[in-house]
Amino acid sequence: MTQPGVTGTRMERRFSQLAAEGRGGLVTFVTAGDPDGETSLALLKGLPAAGADVIEMGMPFSDPMADGPAIQASSQRALKSGASLKKTLAMVRAFREEEQDTPLVLMGYYNPIYIYGVDDFVKDAVDAGVDGLIIVDLPPEEDEELCLPACEAGMHWIRLATPTTDNARLPAVLSNTSGFVYYVSIMGITGTKSAAADVVGAAVARLKEHTDLPVAVGFGIKTPEQAAETVRVADAAVVGSALVDAVKNGLDGEGNAKPGLVNEVLALVRSLADGIRSARA
Repeated sequence: MTQPGVTGTRMERRFSQLAAEGRGGLVTFVTAGDPDGETSLALLKGLPAAGADVIEMGMPFSDPMADGPAIQASSQRALKSGASLKKTLAMVRAFREEEQDTPLVLMGYYNPIYIYGVDDFVKDAVDAGVDGLIIVDLPPEEDEELCLPACEAGMHWIRLATPTTDNARLPAVLSNTSGFVYYVSIMGITGTKSAAADVVGAAVARLKEHTDLPVAVGFGIKTPEQAAETVRVADAAVVGSALVDAVKNGLDGEGNAKPGLVNEVLALVRSLADGIRSARA
């Protein structure tokens, strides 16, 4: 379903383009401000040319309860370097000065937004060029808090579905959802194991019985081969922990970015994108 005010958006155009090209998409996750503002912005600006079809950017938070060690550590590095929600939105504005086509979604937790102020956040996010939100700790029963104001302002609200989301729960999960559905392929935290392709395929098929929205699959996808396998059954593959691990591997002993960090992370993105582009050949 498409929400009122969310028509002909960057997100819809991108998934329509992917469908027309007959290929799956690559959704990349990076944490805003990791390991520092300058390096993070350079990485963000390089993602589209490296092959990212949709960008998820994590809003740094001190208690990211759904995230595994890699993304938790990336949040800690970002916060240590002075990251904030205000600086995250400034980063989006800087990204939009050069890039108008690639959808960008902010992902994270409600607490920083609540402190920022919902009305101010929604306005500032739209003005900055944010296309959608994934807020992992706001269930459908709390849609009035942020989901509805965000949808009314023209942002997509992207919901998570999991292996335990049964057919009775799906209508609630899909209500007010637009852009795409994010299928969490494993139980537990990010960046750990990965799910078997046949299991993911069956889950995606079940979701598509209930919605026309694209389905992106994430959690546990780290290699070009896994990404390719995923987009043979889904509309997109989401890669996060592998990228933030690559950021970590580009730090020196004091936690500062080494000169080649951005290029090394973008090289990984290119390899993932190449795997996805060849998956349905």
